[in-house]
Amino acid sequence: MIDEQRVVRVSKYLAKHLRHQPERIGITLDPHGWVEVDVLLEAAAAHGFPISRAELEQAVADNDKRRYAIEGGRIRASQGHSVRVDLDLPVVEPPPVLFHGTVARNMASIMAEGLRPMRRHHVHLSPDQETATRVGARRGKPVVLVVDAGAMHVSGHRFRRSSNGVWLVDHVPPAFLHAMEDG
Repeated sequence: MIDEQRVVRVSKYLAKHLRHQPERIGITLDPHGWVEVDVLLEAAAAHGFPISRAELEQAVADNDKRRYAIEGGRIRASQGHSVRVDLDLPVVEPPPVLFHGTVARNMASIMAEGLRPMRRHHVHLSPDQETATRVGARRGKPVVLVVDAGAMHVSGHRFRRSSNGVWLVDHVPPAFLHAMEDG
């Protein structure tokens, strides 16, 4: 029987230590964000949060956003790092339109300055309106922004796509944004 609450706790623990604070449990990410699974599991246990390999694999497999990747005996977060890593993602041409979910209280700043990465290394864009709505809803009533990714690409902006389908870009200037109309 799967303990859904435990899977969520493991996933949050992974996010904290694979994206933001690896040093807190004494692990070191390689330049591309990878750490050996055994090293992670040993460090978690040594710091009071033992995780079985089955729980780890369940948290990775069940994550609806596919936030983590396991390759061979290594694991990493797919994107969203605040620590310096190079995910080694190739530059790719984006679809004509991408989306970003936010909340109304951020709109004045966004429309003045565009989308900035804030505490992360890239701005995260969604491939569809539904995903952007879910992202925005985490902080309140969502507002979905439409990003003219095709025009950005033509003007020289470089896009990358993470293994879980999230589009990454350094900045989205306000000229390439508009709010999606309700209904």
